[in-house]
Amino acid sequence: MSVPPFTVVSVAEPSVEVRRSKRRTRTVTAYREGDTLIVQIPARLSKKEEAHWVAEMQRRLLRTETRRRSPARTSDAALLERCGELSDRYFDGRCHPSGVRWVPPMRTRWASCTPVDRTIRVSERLREVPAWVLDYVLVHELAHLLESDHGPAFWELVRAYPKTDRAIGFLEGLSAAAGWGITSED
Repeated sequence: MSVPPFTVVSVAEPSVEVRRSKRRTRTVTAYREGDTLIVQIPARLSKKEEAHWVAEMQRRLLRTETRRRSPARTSDAALLERCGELSDRYFDGRCHPSGVRWVPPMRTRWASCTPVDRTIRVSERLREVPAWVLDYVLVHELAHLLESDHGPAFWELVRAYPKTDRAIGFLEGLSAAAGWGITSED
């Protein structure tokens, strides 16, 4: 069966266009062209594989676009505002950092807090994590404004955040996969 270099195939959703290429052998790519999602795939893929890759590329592109639009990902002011929201929700508004900012990747931790001047620094490595993981890190650092060490009282405060264990697991997996050697604080 001969397939032209680029065949346009309609998919159930009118805003998706699939382009098959005989020259493309292994990779699948996607990008936006106006309001249309263009998915480029190898010509040899079956309809089932095509459907899988269209759905996967839609998911990936949506996730990337959502992250780019998220103000918490781009500004220190948005981080400070988020800390205020988390303080209100989990600490009855008792934690008020004087400043929160993104910093270049730290070697041994995800973030740090200096209770004396009430500042929080967050590693830029966290710019791409899900919002619930970033929220855990912020809650962890906010708790240091009330309890400076990692004792039982500190962990009682942090565990008010319902996704604490899940976020710790996510961060440990991220660190292990990247070979960073960052471990959870005990």
